[in-house]
Amino acid sequence: MTTIIRGGTVVNADRAFKADVLCFGDKIVAVGEQLDAPASATVIDAGGQYVMPGGIDTHTHMQLPFMGTVTADDFFTGTAAGLAGGTTTIMDFVIPNPRQSLLDAYHTWRGWAAKAAGDYTFHVAVTWWADSVHAEMGTLVREHGVNSFKHFMAYKNAIMADDETLVHSFRRALELGAIPTVHAENGELVFQLQQDLLRKGITGAAAHPLSRPPEVEAEAANRAIAIASVLGTPVYIVHVSCAESLEAITRARARGQRVYGEALAGHLVIDDSVYASEDQEFARAHVMSPPFRGKEHQGALWRGLQGGNLHTTATDHCTFCAAQKAAGKDDFTKIPNGCGGVEERMAVVWDAGVNTGRLTPCEFVRVTSTNAAQIFNMYPRKGVIAVGADADIVVWDPEGTRTISARTQFSKGGFNVFEGRTVKGINTHTLAAGKLVYVVGDLRAARGAGRHIDRPAFSATHA
Repeated sequence: MTTIIRGGTVVNADRAFKADVLCFGDKIVAVGEQLDAPASATVIDAGGQYVMPGGIDTHTHMQLPFMGTVTADDFFTGTAAGLAGGTTTIMDFVIPNPRQSLLDAYHTWRGWAAKAAGDYTFHVAVTWWADSVHAEMGTLVREHGVNSFKHFMAYKNAIMADDETLVHSFRRALELGAIPTVHAENGELVFQLQQDLLRKGITGAAAHPLSRPPEVEAEAANRAIAIASVLGTPVYIVHVSCAESLEAITRARARGQRVYGEALAGHLVIDDSVYASEDQEFARAHVMSPPFRGKEHQGALWRGLQGGNLHTTATDHCTFCAAQKAAGKDDFTKIPNGCGGVEERMAVVWDAGVNTGRLTPCEFVRVTSTNAAQIFNMYPRKGVIAVGADADIVVWDPEGTRTISARTQFSKGGFNVFEGRTVKGINTHTLAAGKLVYVVGDLRAARGAGRHIDRPAFSATHA
């Protein structure tokens, strides 16, 4: 299949320039002005529009078994929703149960992901430690294209990694040329605060942010950064939600430490007033961890993206329907944590970032695609419009608008945290592996069309 995108402005992380883009099969084969193309080629008129690399969402949870239920979006519906919004690759999480083999869990997730409509790759969580985990991390890196390992510093009595596990796993990741990632919240402190609130009879969704104040996140971020500094390993902090965590990252980077930070689209535009709603169903729908913060934190996160101390934007896409969230109607600690966003991230970040002057179009590409590809070793296969790159392409109309609503979304779950927001700047076309999968509202996602993306290790000291 040959496709040519004519007359647009190509936007990469480093520059923007007028060019046609020619795709053959699943690759970009030419970028330049007035390119020749076969008469049989599909032609996309991109006049007045931008042509950008497909989005990479570094943080999703499709088909996740969590808190006694399973997310509403599976790997087909979730990746299809991503394609509708211009995200062509997701980075999901294999989360073994305590004492479960990492490889067994990995193969389970790979089986679930076989139905994906877009490309996918995995971080693998280390939820416990033994010699077998040490060995399986090596197998995952060498044989299965995994180069990142996740550590939950939260969720006591479930999947929380203690400091011993963090030290062992960080050290092993360094040996293998992999990067540790962390969910930074002090799990013990969260647990104690939750119990205090329940004893006081504070049981509704408004208690959720009270049990996870910014200090809880900042302490864990500082601790993870300190461990990484002592061991000499890079570290990636997922869903940075508050100024205090950003300050920890900024200080470390100023010292020359290799620390990366991720911001969620939701944390950039939604504040903690959602938990004060008298509509408890609405409040529960916004329960995620870390929680939405006060408006002052949003400003800090934008400055982090502008200043280069936050590097990627993601969603933590983890959808639950109202009936699932209602499991915690009498006890906020039982509300399944998670919100959606894979379908809306690109438009929300453009509207709130580029349209306000906070980001340039090139910086938008950097924080929605290129940085992710580079940090996790998928570049230049992903994250750039260039010859030889995957033909994952978004044609973007900066004047186009849409109003976000659960009634029109492709994602499942029946709720949208961006409900009613009108965004200016939307994708008109999405190509994934060279195939037109979204055309002006027409989603053409195909079950099983997505590919697993192997991510090679970085330079390893030894295996």
